[in-house]
Amino acid sequence: MLIFHFFRLENQRTSIIIVYIFNGGFHMEDFTKLEYLHLLAEKFPTEQQVCAEIINLSAILNLPKATEYFMSDLHGEYEAFHHILNNCSGVIREKVHMVFDGKLSEEEQKDLCTLIYYPEEKLSRLRKEHRVNRDWYWRTIRQLIEVTRVVASKYSRSKVRKAMPDAYRYIMDEMLHAQPDESSSQSLYHEKIIDTIIELDSGDAMIYAFADVIKRLSVDHLHIVGDIFDRGPRPDTILDYLMGHHSVDIEWGNHDILWMGAAAGSEACIATVVRNSLSYKNTQVLENGYGITLRPLTVAAEKLYPDFEDPLDAAYYAISIILFKLEEQIILRNPRFEMDENLYLDRIDYRLGEIEIDGEWYDLKYKYFQTIQPDRPWVLSDGEKQIMAQLRADFVSSEKLAAHIRFLYEKGSLYLKYNGNLLFHGCIPMNEDGSFSEFHAGEDFPGNSAYAIMTGRANSSNGGSATGVEDTVNSIFPGKKNVYSGKALMDYADRMARLAYFGERTTEQLDYMWYLWCGYESPLSGRRTKTFARMFLENDALREEPRNAYFLLHDSEEICQKILAEFGLNPDEGHIINGHTPIHAGKGESPVKANGKLIVIDGGFCKRYQKETGIAGYTFIFNSHGLRLLIHQPFSSMEKSIEENLDIETESENIATFPARMYVRDVDIGVTLKHQILRLRELLEAYRTGLIAPGR
Repeated sequence: MLIFHFFRLENQRTSIIIVYIFNGGFHMEDFTKLEYLHLLAEKFPTEQQVCAEIINLSAILNLPKATEYFMSDLHGEYEAFHHILNNCSGVIREKVHMVFDGKLSEEEQKDLCTLIYYPEEKLSRLRKEHRVNRDWYWRTIRQLIEVTRVVASKYSRSKVRKAMPDAYRYIMDEMLHAQPDESSSQSLYHEKIIDTIIELDSGDAMIYAFADVIKRLSVDHLHIVGDIFDRGPRPDTILDYLMGHHSVDIEWGNHDILWMGAAAGSEACIATVVRNSLSYKNTQVLENGYGITLRPLTVAAEKLYPDFEDPLDAAYYAISIILFKLEEQIILRNPRFEMDENLYLDRIDYRLGEIEIDGEWYDLKYKYFQTIQPDRPWVLSDGEKQIMAQLRADFVSSEKLAAHIRFLYEKGSLYLKYNGNLLFHGCIPMNEDGSFSEFHAGEDFPGNSAYAIMTGRANSSNGGSATGVEDTVNSIFPGKKNVYSGKALMDYADRMARLAYFGERTTEQLDYMWYLWCGYESPLSGRRTKTFARMFLENDALREEPRNAYFLLHDSEEICQKILAEFGLNPDEGHIINGHTPIHAGKGESPVKANGKLIVIDGGFCKRYQKETGIAGYTFIFNSHGLRLLIHQPFSSMEKSIEENLDIETESENIATFPARMYVRDVDIGVTLKHQILRLRELLEAYRTGLIAPGR
């Protein structure tokens, strides 16, 4: 039976009646496709425009794959991070040497490299040395043009133009595509361009522009695999820089999620951020970077704990006590976290200054417990509540912190699948048998001892009645009996992290942000944290922090292939790029594991870890030829780099060389472009068959 269906589609150009004749009914997918083609026709209203775009996209598919850079665990080390991006992990130095070997001396090549890295600062120094004149501008601009040609060679001319500043785009494009064997008239034309630039005192601006284009084209896309915050002095400056980067994504680390939780208002995350900053003797990021004052905490701490000579040490101790109380509250109201082994406060004999663990008593390193009620040790004193209220108000109202956190959400995620590789910071929680471990979300376990304490079914070790945290019993959330593992757990964690900031910011969501920072089954932590034990106890066995089985199993190629398959990636061709655990390169540990399936790129950007790692960070590069690992030595300073042309010493290690060069058609963007070409061909067919009338 034939059925006729009439639909009227209207847009600004045309109103048409379409008749579909189907045997058996109307196919909605065909109608949706036609609707899509009408939208596409608004952008490409003529056959000629459609053909031009098909030709353009088809050509782009056959360009070499652009270069990706991977870095992790920056930990506030802005200067080293900035320099490595400026020198593109040594790649610019390689390009300069390739172009000018035998033409420029070693020192002249270093001068040119430093000029590309720090154009304004280097120019200023060269002027003081009276080295800048008309001939210098002539030579330098031409040298920069030659380097730009090399780094631009794998991109379309359109993409290169987009990397140029608007004001100089036409001029730079002309100079870049001048040929050495061109006619004398053309040569004179291009020489006159440079003459006029110098005559108009625009040489500096042109040098800045070429230097920026060289750096931008050398790093087409940047991946930050977690941990921008903590330890180093200026994570805020790193984020300022990243916010201006042309193409970047971020896989959150445990230190990032901690600050994200603090910005969302989690008091436990706030207390941990403050404690970390005091521990690292790095309060400038709080006070100068984000306008968060520590004065009320410091003043109160000096009065409470006068035995500490340094006010910041007293503040560190005071916020630690507050933190342990807040952590205990979270653990008690979240039995699903299974962290009751960290319920230390109700196991302390406050009179003797000792703690009972597994039937043994241990002496405590510190014995200042003025604010603790032995029968309800998790309750904040009135003074502690005031301190936390002030800190919370500062964190949630800081405009600069909010801008940075929103950027982390916009550009970030818990994991990323990109060009066949899997990127995440911490781990995929696993059991010792290689199965993915399960996390129970929103579910209470009445048999759990923490639950028993919370509901008054157990007594504290002090003999007092432990009936629960004040005002927290009602906050135990009614759970859906959901269980997550593998990719599903990563998706759940990502969703909860977004709800904690953009949602209602419930106690459940904020508690989970703290768990992501330090939980054993957290994809960002993957270890049993012993913060209290590490501060108060000398016993190494009690201070040890066991790691999730993932870190014991990730050397196995089979395990890594299993993880890649879990995320829908090709287990034979894909790789896992990981951070979080510093590689002890000085002791012979390799960042390349599981027969090349896993690359761990935490090499010690943070100066505190460089004695442990023996190096100063890694950059992993994925370009059209293969995979490279660049191993960096410590960075002296930006000043020495400019004054003495000092660069970071970098070693290169080839991880894999492709048998054939990889092109745009072989990666994710190629899939998108092929789909666009298919739709454009359908639009072209619709124009030619009269289904859609071309515009004018």
